[in-house]
Amino acid sequence: MEERIKIHDILKIVKKRLLLIVLITSLSVIAAGIISYHYLTPIYESSTQLLINQKNIDQETGRQIDVRTNVELINTYRVIIKTPVILDKVKAEMKIDRSLKELSNQISISSEQNSQVVNITVQDKEPKMAVEIANTIANIFMNEIKVIMNVDNVTILSSANEETSIDPVKPRPMLNMLITFTASLLLSIGLIFLLEYLDDTIKSEHDIKSTLNLPVLGSIPIKSASDFQTKVEKNTEKNAKKKVRKRQEG
Repeated sequence: MEERIKIHDILKIVKKRLLLIVLITSLSVIAAGIISYHYLTPIYESSTQLLINQKNIDQETGRQIDVRTNVELINTYRVIIKTPVILDKVKAEMKIDRSLKELSNQISISSEQNSQVVNITVQDKEPKMAVEIANTIANIFMNEIKVIMNVDNVTILSSANEETSIDPVKPRPMLNMLITFTASLLLSIGLIFLLEYLDDTIKSEHDIKSTLNLPVLGSIPIKSASDFQTKVEKNTEKNAKKKVRKRQEG
């Protein structure tokens, strides 16, 4: 019974403040949509793939690289790609005025588990620039690794192209609006319960009993003007019928 009463009270509070919930949620979603579509800068993404071949590092013994060695080698390559040895040459070749930190933050390196394929992904405000940076990094790394580690085991599997970079990867307006809707809905519900908690006005007999610890001797129902008018009309009609009945009987 107590659980039913609590659920009923919760629904009653939500119903009473429903307009506030709808207002907060709607304004938040609209604001998120406007910001996402008109104020956030679109970011484009482009990727290129490198294949780390299973070639012999030790030419004298002819020992093949096992899977574990391949993984370690790929992890080493992932670090080398984002070092100044590679990125300085990328900046010089492309003549871009960016710090190494800014350029490094645009680049992400990934590879699947036990895979010899390395993905170089670049994000930029311009799709063409993202493509050029990704391809330049791949070419320079493939050439420089021969000098750095004295091996020739890197091959470009696929180059970045503008066709795959047409649509921006962020911001995502619909996702932002969905997240904002969920967050604002929860926030508004929390707000109405906070307002209800801070509201210490007495509204019912139950509030009198729980707050003042006093018995309720009686209650006066609230009547509107229309209720009185309806009652007067009914009484007038009733009296008129009585008069007509008396005349008929007399």
